[in-house]
Amino acid sequence: MAAGSGDAVLVTEPAAGVRLLTLNRPGVRNAMTGEMTAAWDKAIDAIADDRETRVLVVTGEGSSFCSGADLSWLDQGAAQDLTADRLRDRMLPFYRSWLRPRSLPFPVIAAVNGPAVGAGVCLALACDLRHASTDARFSTPFIYLGTHGGLGATWLLPEAIGVSRAREMLYTGREVAPEEALNWGLVTAVADENIVEYSVEVATRMAEAAPIALRLTKTGLEQAAAGLEAALQWEAVAQPITMTTADLHEGIQAKRQHRAPRFEGR
Repeated sequence: MAAGSGDAVLVTEPAAGVRLLTLNRPGVRNAMTGEMTAAWDKAIDAIADDRETRVLVVTGEGSSFCSGADLSWLDQGAAQDLTADRLRDRMLPFYRSWLRPRSLPFPVIAAVNGPAVGAGVCLALACDLRHASTDARFSTPFIYLGTHGGLGATWLLPEAIGVSRAREMLYTGREVAPEEALNWGLVTAVADENIVEYSVEVATRMAEAAPIALRLTKTGLEQAAAGLEAALQWEAVAQPITMTTADLHEGIQAKRQHRAPRFEGR
């Protein structure tokens, strides 16, 4: 599945069941250009179709994670004749492309190796977990560019860090450093070591879990957003499904035999 080094997105397999997707345009700080968006969609399609994928790690090449949406086409007059309605028709597919980690059936980890700006923060928030290097920085300076936030910023930020802190990030546009991001819940870990290696280690551990149960748990967490009763209704379906799998028996046997389970996803 690995792509050539000149491609806008690289996909590798650093461990069994783990896929690593690297945004590969460091010269523009991995901005979400049209080229990058097309390459991202193609890569996500391939990863989603790969039944061996159990966990995905997303990172950026070079010193930045992602500098956000590329708006240079607006400054070049390309949008001069576009109405707000036509721009909306352009933005919605763009939003949905970059929020695809949210709808993938397996966990996604953002290995934030450097600054994440604007929509780059939203990309990280679309992932299930976020790990930050000590060089990471998070900022959402949309209004200081004269634009409203996009890519789910007004929903994803409050979900992750609460309304008050989301307001601070959106109103001030200031940079949030890794330790503060950890205290806020914007990230779940800060690592001094190579952040990609750290994230791959976590992903490898997650990939050892029963894959059917892992996928259903991700869906269950989404369902639980509707409240306790919705969570119970989902669990009353999902848990019996896992109880009919060979993986359940393997897990029980492995525990009895004091060994690591070997789950096959069936």
